[in-house]
Amino acid sequence: METGASSSAAAHVAFENVSMSFGGRRVLKDFTCRFPPGKISVILGGSGSGKTTILRLIGGLVRPNRGRIVVAGHDITDLSETQLYAVRSKLGMMFQGGALLNSETIFDNLAFPLHEHTRLGERDVADEVHRTLTAVGLADVDTLLPGQLSGGMIKRAALARAILLKPEILMCDEPFSGLDPISVKRIEALLTRINQRLGVTMLVSSHHIPSTLRMADQVVLLWNGGAIIGTPEKLRTSDDPQIAEFFNEEVREDSLEPTHTPAEHWRAG
Repeated sequence: METGASSSAAAHVAFENVSMSFGGRRVLKDFTCRFPPGKISVILGGSGSGKTTILRLIGGLVRPNRGRIVVAGHDITDLSETQLYAVRSKLGMMFQGGALLNSETIFDNLAFPLHEHTRLGERDVADEVHRTLTAVGLADVDTLLPGQLSGGMIKRAALARAILLKPEILMCDEPFSGLDPISVKRIEALLTRINQRLGVTMLVSSHHIPSTLRMADQVVLLWNGGAIIGTPEKLRTSDDPQIAEFFNEEVREDSLEPTHTPAEHWRAG
């Protein structure tokens, strides 16, 4: 079921009847969804439900068994690797574990894509790196290695690298995983602020319900083999009592005290 989704003309990313299997395991079946430009869409689902697969499909890292995917006006379904390069230049990716180069300093981790994809001189590269690190609240980390950062700082450094080349579409894979409640709210606020300042279309895979309700313009809930799409309020007040209970019960996580709910298995994400 799809509710409250944007029209095809307004979509920055669109899936049309996409099916995807790995071996004999079906991950997506006839998945249709439109992600509106300039908005935050949160993709919710349990472990193995297809959240990360959706992000990988957008980047052309895997190909659907069936269906059509349009990214920034390009039908990428059958594009070659060379043709995908132009589409990927519009994308930024914040990886779940950061995916920073452990043997390189934070400065060099960010400088690397600028050296690879631009013709900036060293001084301009340094200016861009420092400007972007400042935007995510990191200072004086140039010479530090990823292993010397806290979990929250790694997330911010990964976000800085993801926005460095000014993407149109920013994908964030489980940005709240492994963080304490206070750090979750800091990363959530940072993502929201970047969305508002840059006007970037943001696709966030997550299992964290309180943050989803606060930050999402659109929620894509992968549920019982299908997808339910709508605003946070629409899903929270759903006519389906299981869905409404799931959202309202999980809001208890918003407190700093740990809670355990029947939806605990979703947190494996």
